[in-house]
Amino acid sequence: MKSFKKMKKIHILLEFREGPWGGGNQFLKALRKELVKIGAYEDDPSKADVILFNSHHNIQKLLKLKFTHPQKKFIHRIDGPTFLIRNKDLWIDKLIFKLSESIADLSIFQSNWSFKKCEELGFKNKPNSIIYNAPDGSIFNSAGKTPFKNSGKIRLIATSWSGNPNKGFDIYKYLDEHLDFKKYEFIFIGNSPINFKNASHIKPLPSNELADELKKSDIYITASKNDPCSNSLIEALSCGLPAIVLNDGGHPELIQSGGEVFTTKEDIIAKIEIVSDNYTTYKNNIPPYKIQDIAQEYMEAINITYRAPHPKNLTITKYLSLYAETYLIKLKSLLKK
Repeated sequence: MKSFKKMKKIHILLEFREGPWGGGNQFLKALRKELVKIGAYEDDPSKADVILFNSHHNIQKLLKLKFTHPQKKFIHRIDGPTFLIRNKDLWIDKLIFKLSESIADLSIFQSNWSFKKCEELGFKNKPNSIIYNAPDGSIFNSAGKTPFKNSGKIRLIATSWSGNPNKGFDIYKYLDEHLDFKKYEFIFIGNSPINFKNASHIKPLPSNELADELKKSDIYITASKNDPCSNSLIEALSCGLPAIVLNDGGHPELIQSGGEVFTTKEDIIAKIEIVSDNYTTYKNNIPPYKIQDIAQEYMEAINITYRAPHPKNLTITKYLSLYAETYLIKLKSLLKK
């Protein structure tokens, strides 16, 4: 048996994307970078002690790895529930739950909200853990942040790589139409399904340029619905921005005392004014999200799995069943095109 004190080598099973992309990709890139830094990452999955797989991605490769390396530990990072984000595709969540029950020696949720909602939909696997996301601290930090000024316009900013309407575009449209643009300016960065009349719209930016825009801003706004652990929100908080967030998903537990929560579009402007009038207090209460701490939490959670003597056993019947379901995913994707 391997010593618990020996650092485990982790492989993240994901097709990483460069440039602007979704929050899961950005967080796992930052986590991989930190694991490499501390000597806990392995590029070759066959040589790793632990395979960290994400949601329902790369299922066929995942199943082959589990079947050919049954002695390895498998950790499942769970997003969603997808059903609440998309208002459809409950079958994806059910497949995610099956993967955890059949393969995962530990399931990691990104927020308490995500865990509770998945439980409501039927998730039962144990053990599990709650670990938040964190950004690449060499990019998303408060160094060089533009100081808040009582004179001049207050700069509000929102970001979203996804153009899904559930990302809060009804609220952003309301701000575009009702915000006092003599007092505020509003910048949206990302893909948008709406055309702004008064707000400024910037297309998705690479991380370093996005961080620069965040640091030029004063207050971050997110109105995304059913968002388990918004990477965009964490990036903004890490750049020193107090936040105004919709009372939904993991937002309230992420900002803690570093911002205000709104419930309807009618009260968002009042919340903006409260944070503007008490800016220093909110800024000083922004919680830290450091990738070094999050990587350590992952390592500690992984060590817990080694207290169980044997990894989960994937039977040939279950292997074939799950493998067949991956073709259903591909078929559904093709039918949507």
